[in-house]
Amino acid sequence: MANGAGRVDLDGRPIKPMTICMIGAGGFIGSHLCEKLLNETPHKVLALDVYNDKIKHLLEPDTVEWKDRIQFHRINIKHDSRLEGLVKMADLTINLAAICTPADYNTRPLDTIYSNFIDALPVVKYCSENNKRLIHFSTCEVYGKTIGSFLPKDHPLREDPSFYVLKEDVSPCIFGSIEKQRWSYACAKQLIERLVYAEGAENGLEFTIVRPFNWIGPRMDFIPGIDGPSEGVPRVLACFSNNLLRREPLKLVDGGESQRTFIYIKDAIEAVLLMIENPERANGHIFNVGNPNNEVTVRQLAEMMTEVYAKVSGEGAIESPTVDVSSKEFYGEGYDDSDKRIPDMTIINRQLGWNPKTSLWDLLESTLTYQHRTYAEAVKKATSKPVAS
Repeated sequence: MANGAGRVDLDGRPIKPMTICMIGAGGFIGSHLCEKLLNETPHKVLALDVYNDKIKHLLEPDTVEWKDRIQFHRINIKHDSRLEGLVKMADLTINLAAICTPADYNTRPLDTIYSNFIDALPVVKYCSENNKRLIHFSTCEVYGKTIGSFLPKDHPLREDPSFYVLKEDVSPCIFGSIEKQRWSYACAKQLIERLVYAEGAENGLEFTIVRPFNWIGPRMDFIPGIDGPSEGVPRVLACFSNNLLRREPLKLVDGGESQRTFIYIKDAIEAVLLMIENPERANGHIFNVGNPNNEVTVRQLAEMMTEVYAKVSGEGAIESPTVDVSSKEFYGEGYDDSDKRIPDMTIINRQLGWNPKTSLWDLLESTLTYQHRTYAEAVKKATSKPVAS
């Protein structure tokens, strides 16, 4: 299949091989997207990133079947004159580069705003000036809080989907006050979306905007002290995985009451491939990519992960599997949160005929099996080292 013979788009037209400039190709999403493109399509990838650890297996000289179809360019897009040349060489640019860990939003708000808005500006500009198509990765955080969250706790309208389901073309973007620096990320992401949209309206830029709703799976983030800084705080899945691997209680911020929907990375990448290969259907659209069926509170997620990890590892759960911490203690001053994140799927269903398949239990089992295989030994070694007095 990798030679791409006989592949057609959703309208039955043959898919022409293309060159894709992928910025942030070495990250979690980028690594899965590179794998998919190399395994299942004839497209070429110009992979741009500062690190390539997560795509090393795709760059080995002995992976001959695609060695001329992926090139790694070690580039920091902040200040690299090669960027425009690489955008020009490609038919399509996909921008995945971002600081996207909530622990950074209120401790490193300047870096967060620069990385998500200022550093993305040249990418949009080069695509627009050179008539190149852009798929820009945004976030479900641009929705902020739901309308329902402002109603009294026991108000019946809180149960009405029109007060909490998030729609790309209708829902407002509602953020907290300026001193709640957690919204620095969402605000920067919203502004770059508005800029991309304006380039489309005024200068004819062909664009697609992707709003991921908690994509999870193997290679997500890092395990602190193993393949990332020991004081680092990754996102919830890797945070909980780290606790499970170390047999520590899972920390529930403010009681773990926030609700989230989780989608398996492989389902989400299917949607991205449909956007890449169906420009007529995807251009000019913003797409929610999530799984509304996989909704849980963070507390329920912790309970499920504890159960799944006990099954995967063969080790029983610890006596007190969770512990409550305040957001101030965990994230520092200025933290705030969105209450509920349920994506409306109407537009992506209509345009791309896409639906997610994997249940929460199955995706946790697959992800935690990977985490256990990859990290359990390293964590045991790290925790059994004698500490110098």
